[in-house]
Amino acid sequence: MHKNFSEETLRNFTKQVFTEMGCSEEHAELATDVLIQADLRGVDSHGVARLSGYYRLCCKGRINTTPNIRIIHETPTTATVDGDSGLGLVVAPFAMKIAIEKAKIYGSGWVSVKNSNHFGIAGYHSLMAVEEDMIGISMTNASPLVAPTYSNERMLGTNPMCYAFPAGNYPPVVVDMATATAANGKLEIAQRAKKQVPEGWIQDKLGNSTTDPDALKNGGSLLPLGSDKDHGSHKGFGLSATVDIFSAVLSGANYGPWVPPFVAFLDPPSDPVGEGIGHFVGAMRVDGFRPIDEFKQHLDNWILTFKNATTVNPNKKVVIPGEPEYLFTQERKQSGIPLVQPVVDDLNQLATTLKINGL
Repeated sequence: MHKNFSEETLRNFTKQVFTEMGCSEEHAELATDVLIQADLRGVDSHGVARLSGYYRLCCKGRINTTPNIRIIHETPTTATVDGDSGLGLVVAPFAMKIAIEKAKIYGSGWVSVKNSNHFGIAGYHSLMAVEEDMIGISMTNASPLVAPTYSNERMLGTNPMCYAFPAGNYPPVVVDMATATAANGKLEIAQRAKKQVPEGWIQDKLGNSTTDPDALKNGGSLLPLGSDKDHGSHKGFGLSATVDIFSAVLSGANYGPWVPPFVAFLDPPSDPVGEGIGHFVGAMRVDGFRPIDEFKQHLDNWILTFKNATTVNPNKKVVIPGEPEYLFTQERKQSGIPLVQPVVDDLNQLATTLKINGL
């Protein structure tokens, strides 16, 4: 069962939560926008359902709601940002703005980030560049829940990466994906719905395949994209490793098994190799390669060509990356954002704790 809430209702509620946590008006508004855009785009696992998680981390002193986000190393086209333990929802857009400004001058801009926290959906940050007729790239490492190929030890996060490209008459092409078989948030959705997950998503603590979404709580691990060694998991492992190195080894953040957990009841490792969680963002001017109008015209042609590809089932069309999220946004702006009852209950409990009006 779920209930629909208007975008305005959820924006007002979410902003109030962040304000009560101690965020400035500007930061509360930005953090709210990142979460609401996730819900609008149908990425329910990274929307307002995450609010209580951020609050609990704040209470544990692991999120600084008044961070001094700053550049600590810089060249004309690159920079490293120290997020000062701030909300990743605020730190990552700060970094992307720097990348965009550098790109405006030099053609491209690249920014690595350390000492941050969970940054929401990667697509939000990449799409900031698209708004400037640029190609946007964003990625982040995350809490270790994924076992590398041949292992049953949690060593990597779901480590999402996103590439976003501006189109002309069509929505942007947005390739936004976890480098694990599934994002942890999808397991949380299955747990709340009391449903099994598909074969190949997770393994138990002994390395046996299971469809029990609670296996992760009992010492199991997510699998890299590709599922197992016979279905290309080494490729998912390679992509996840790439994200970890760009996001953390490059910036000075924690990497691999040292990445702090998103949950407040687990303490970060006592022997950190860096500071906080790491991100990597980039922006490239399309007109650094060819005129923007030409690019958009040909990307439109690319989209149309793939959408018209012959399919095995004539009732189904090829889905362009980013298309489902665009359609979700159009629908949910009209009909509202659906929240399942456990999420509504959780948010109302948070409202009680903060002494604000609930949903």
